[in-house]
Amino acid sequence: MTDKHYNPDPHAHPGLHIIAIVEAVKGSLALLAASGLELIGPAPLQRWVHELIARFQLDPSHGAAAWLAQAINPGAVHLAAAVAALYGIVHLIEGWGLWRAKAWASWLGCIAAALYLPFDIYAFALHRHWLEAAVVAINLVVVWVLARDLMVRRR
Repeated sequence: MTDKHYNPDPHAHPGLHIIAIVEAVKGSLALLAASGLELIGPAPLQRWVHELIARFQLDPSHGAAAWLAQAINPGAVHLAAAVAALYGIVHLIEGWGLWRAKAWASWLGCIAAALYLPFDIYAFALHRHWLEAAVVAINLVVVWVLARDLMVRRR
């Protein structure tokens, strides 16, 4: 169902292109992180966490850093790498779809950005910092651009 005034050419949608580039960058960085986790492995990660605990004089038996040091093992590293890889692949696919002005990519992006909004708003309510405000504003713009694209397609 397309409107004869709606142009599916991705060059007609600069907002989609910008979001597509951001999604592709996020996906690429996530795949790099996943690869890095697999290449580095758990031993150096544990050593780095222990060095941070010592440097900042944290309690090595209590707290988040101590939990992290104990949680790092080969299985956890493989799981984290798999989650990061899946996240990266989804964002690369979304970026490709948005670049090509695919409706399913607009749906995926709109839903994903909308799911982040409650957490972003909560972070802003706690910290009231310009950075949290910028994140909320950017996500609102992304949801608006993608929802607008979907509404134009529907007409």
